[in-house]
Amino acid sequence: MSKKQTILVTGGAGFVGSWLVERLIKQLNVSVIIVDDLTTGTLDNLPTKFKNRWKFIKCDINNYREISAIMLAYRFDYVFHYAAVVGVQRTLDNPSNVLSDIDGLKNILDLSKNTGVKRVFYSSSSEVYGEPVEMPQNEKTTPLNSRLPYAVVKNLGEVMLRTYQTEYDLNYTIFRFFNTYGPRQSTDFVISRFIRQAQAGEAVTIYGDGKQTRTFCFIEDNIQATFSAYKGNLFVNDVVNIGNNVQTSVAELAEIIIKQTKSTSKIKFLPALPDGDMQRRQPDVKNMIKLMKREFTPLQKGLKKTMISFPRN
Repeated sequence: MSKKQTILVTGGAGFVGSWLVERLIKQLNVSVIIVDDLTTGTLDNLPTKFKNRWKFIKCDINNYREISAIMLAYRFDYVFHYAAVVGVQRTLDNPSNVLSDIDGLKNILDLSKNTGVKRVFYSSSSEVYGEPVEMPQNEKTTPLNSRLPYAVVKNLGEVMLRTYQTEYDLNYTIFRFFNTYGPRQSTDFVISRFIRQAQAGEAVTIYGDGKQTRTFCFIEDNIQATFSAYKGNLFVNDVVNIGNNVQTSVAELAEIIIKQTKSTSKIKFLPALPDGDMQRRQPDVKNMIKLMKREFTPLQKGLKKTMISFPRN
């Protein structure tokens, strides 16, 4: 990429978005505009280096007037659309806000097709798979059984991207994010919540019996794969699972974190969530491995890096 690229990252003050921005601005020929309404993102996540290569604009992308002023002014080459309401509990508590994300995506797609954007990268979710009927969950063969508003909206988002590509020739790449963790993640997600509770000596709380399994992807692996898709012009008009392939039960995760933090905390089991807590998650990661070109970060190593950055009480 010899020509200087101008890139929009929505949700760029959030957890995954801010890590992506850092990776992008290390490239000499990239200028990044970070857009976020700071509902869950924070200015503390913005880069401290290469300040001549990025600019932050507070903006609600669901408001067409706000986001159109930015996209018409900058004429972006690429868009990473990461702005969304995220987290099972948060999305269950705010279903109408989740539905509003459809407006934001439509704004991004309409403006992208009219301003010459080359490709839109979309943060979808493993939740689109619903309760798994095939393991590991493959991008092409596993049926999408979306039930929750969040999952349905992400599924609709994928349909919208395919539709705009067919009708307007707007290229896309869909990232189906599985559980991702690391420094900067808000404390209402499972790993950061467990670390906070263990470091404070509080009970580590688990919804249900803790036998539900997840795969936990360290943020550096996520960024390595998604950045490679952009830089290598790979998986155009395609879908890629972004996650880890090692299953860990939630109870086992709690035990590992208690041990690593040398905490005296005990595990406390709470009533299961009424909906949204799928029993198993495991992505087919063959495509992600092609993008990373290295091994996954082991869970205990990733947890150690996360804990070092975690504020102690």
